[in-house]
Amino acid sequence: MAELSDTLLLVAAVIYVAAMLGYLVEFAFGTRGAVARVAMRPARELVAVGAPAGGGAFGVDIVSPVQPDRPERGGEATPGPGRTGVAGAIGVALTAVGLAVHVAVLVTRGMAAGRVPWGNMYEFVVTLTAVFALGWLVLLATRPSLRPLGVFVTGAQALLLGFAGLVLTTPAAPLMPALQSVWLKIHVSAAAAASGLLLLAFVPAALYLIRTGYDARSGPAADESAGDEAPAPTAVRFPYSLGRALPAADSLERLAFRLHAFAFPIWTLAIICGAIWAESAWGRYWGWDPKETWSFISWVAYAAYLHARATPSVKRTTATWFAVAAWLTMLINLYVINFVAVGLHSYAGLD
Repeated sequence: MAELSDTLLLVAAVIYVAAMLGYLVEFAFGTRGAVARVAMRPARELVAVGAPAGGGAFGVDIVSPVQPDRPERGGEATPGPGRTGVAGAIGVALTAVGLAVHVAVLVTRGMAAGRVPWGNMYEFVVTLTAVFALGWLVLLATRPSLRPLGVFVTGAQALLLGFAGLVLTTPAAPLMPALQSVWLKIHVSAAAAASGLLLLAFVPAALYLIRTGYDARSGPAADESAGDEAPAPTAVRFPYSLGRALPAADSLERLAFRLHAFAFPIWTLAIICGAIWAESAWGRYWGWDPKETWSFISWVAYAAYLHARATPSVKRTTATWFAVAAWLTMLINLYVINFVAVGLHSYAGLD
């Protein structure tokens, strides 16, 4: 069962990569969205007025834009699904298949170890990424217009699973005595669920900052209302250049806020349950262990984001930077503390 679980992990990662490619085909070559609007914008050719035949426009001051015939803009707004739409649908289907294999990884791991499959760092990452994928599919079922974000979701999913399989993997084994408690099922499952949802919330938050950066740097030329005569912006550099293909900034920001507001109470519950478990196992509710400290730092960071977002005088971009910083504290808590710090929570299972 342990070998089957390891094999299924590799299969799940490959399926997520294939799903990412399906999303990417629709993202780059589809007939909907910002990429399509930019790609289908007619080229503007500069022809010198009165220039001699074959002489070109070099040195001529007066130029005239020449545009080829094109369909009306209204005809471009609602095209049929086409092959690229099928590719996006295949990406969604592959995400669902990847999640099914992902769950099988956890089931077989639990059978091999004879316990719940989140007793060390490797299993925790596999669990939180499963919640991440499930949350994405639920979100996509309620808001299909978000499908272009699947490129970033499945890309992050494959990256995290690959890192877990290559770096964090440990043999399936029984739990150490300190972890043999019913609170493992409650505390760690709540922490994994909250971490997966906060990762899902981080995606639109980070993309919102990219989109607003693109809008600020591209100026009126990026606005479709500027008309076809407006040239496409050329001075926007990476990563803000990605913003051209993203959904509207307001929709990304609202989505990020709603996801954070949903996940934050779950993270709070995980910390509370951890404190109760600590009192049962070690005789104190809180001891400022490195893991406890960084969990609290993450809680404060997310509380600061939610407070800033609810304060009218704080800019949305400023509040969103709080959310990005909060996710960085989560990464420190998950990876740096387990690799570097020594404490009562050092259960990563790594040498």
